[in-house]
Amino acid sequence: MFTDTKFMTARDKELTFKAWRTFLKYGCQRKHFTKRLYYHLIQHCSFIAHYNKHGFYSDYFTDPNKAKDFIGQFDTGQSIECGGDRWLTGDYEDINRAMCEAVGPYKADIYTDCSSAEFKRDTAIITGLVAKYKINNVLAVEGGYQEGVAFNEKSAHAETHADGCGRNHPAGLDPAQDTQRR
Repeated sequence: MFTDTKFMTARDKELTFKAWRTFLKYGCQRKHFTKRLYYHLIQHCSFIAHYNKHGFYSDYFTDPNKAKDFIGQFDTGQSIECGGDRWLTGDYEDINRAMCEAVGPYKADIYTDCSSAEFKRDTAIITGLVAKYKINNVLAVEGGYQEGVAFNEKSAHAETHADGCGRNHPAGLDPAQDTQRR
């Protein structure tokens, strides 16, 4: 399946590919991110080296958006750090293309897990900001925050409050304390 190269034997490629499939199979868990896999990614897949595999993992897999980008490289073939698909040519084309193909059965679940983690993270941030600024109602809309509108999810009732300048403020937010918009 794989061929020997100057710096990586066919057996090394097989072991790296096996580590890759295990990493994907278990949802990209840290305990399955091996040193062998890390070295292949930074040496032959156009990823920038980090201090060590732990730094690499932390950079790509503690932020759900970056994890989606990471998997996206193997989904689309486009390098997220260097651009282009040059990493899919040359001595390591066989293993790198196999890694791209191996993502197929796992990518939907990984993308879903990343989106779920992103939602949980963002919800925690929003909850903290609502508590910090004592906002009574927040509009949760698909695609983001709708400026100037407060929303009570249970009643599906949206309301706004205009300040003296005609600007709308979410209900529960004191316009006099809203220095961010001025």
